[in-house]
Amino acid sequence: MNRTLISFDWAVKKLLRQKANYDILEGFLAELIKRDIVIKSILESESNKEQEDDKYNQVDLLCEDVNGDLIIIEVQFYEEVDYFQRVLFSTSKVITEHMSAGSPYETVRKVYSVNILYFDIGSGTDYVYRGRMNFTGLHRNDQLELGQLQQEKFAGKYPADIFPEIILIKVNNFNDVAKDTLDEWIFFLKNTELPKNYSAKGLRQVEQKLKYDKMDTTTKQQYDEYLTSVRVSKSMLETAEYKGRQEGRQEEKQLMVLKLFELGQKVSIIAKVVEMEEEEVLKILRENGRAD
Repeated sequence: MNRTLISFDWAVKKLLRQKANYDILEGFLAELIKRDIVIKSILESESNKEQEDDKYNQVDLLCEDVNGDLIIIEVQFYEEVDYFQRVLFSTSKVITEHMSAGSPYETVRKVYSVNILYFDIGSGTDYVYRGRMNFTGLHRNDQLELGQLQQEKFAGKYPADIFPEIILIKVNNFNDVAKDTLDEWIFFLKNTELPKNYSAKGLRQVEQKLKYDKMDTTTKQQYDEYLTSVRVSKSMLETAEYKGRQEGRQEEKQLMVLKLFELGQKVSIIAKVVEMEEEEVLKILRENGRAD
């Protein structure tokens, strides 16, 4: 396949950790969070250590901006039923990892959890969801605001400006029609291509710095191996799911065979009902002590 740009997940894994490429991340985050972002450093934590043998190809990055805010970027390819709990755990872990023992609570850092997901999560039809912690009055339906001293001290108006924020990008739900600058980024995340006309922050740097042909031979080889790993992982998971479905169907058929036999049905009738050969029906009955 002719490649022009490398995928964002690979860039997160390797290239965007380099200071010279922070401008790409800054552009993406600015379009997503809707404020200018200047990255101070990429941090290491227990939750974002690179695992070469990670069969799910999980990719994590933890940034610190000049305001001291912490930004988790996670790319996830395959569905996990407890993914919401995982996001909650990783966000909480980052908060505690970056708070010194005995420090006052006012030193708790603002955390953004950015999740780029290549599977469907929940039942919503949108492709970008942003969760903020707001407090709504049960009787007057008003929004709780920070007190005046709190607003001055923490540079925010609402508790949501202090609490973690979680952003979910359901990449596969995007219809490839870029209506704004954030959509332009999501187009790239989905297609590893840039839209024909774009103005989003950071995409010019993507076009300049994330070209496949600009990588050296060793890096190209690593990238190709990574893509192969992604494809193999996907194939393995899909195969496992298929086998699970097939085994489930076979178990259902066996139960039906036994039930029909108990109801006095002939083997020839049972075979037609469950769409099996008569010999297969007899085998099931023998294995379960129901036939000589």
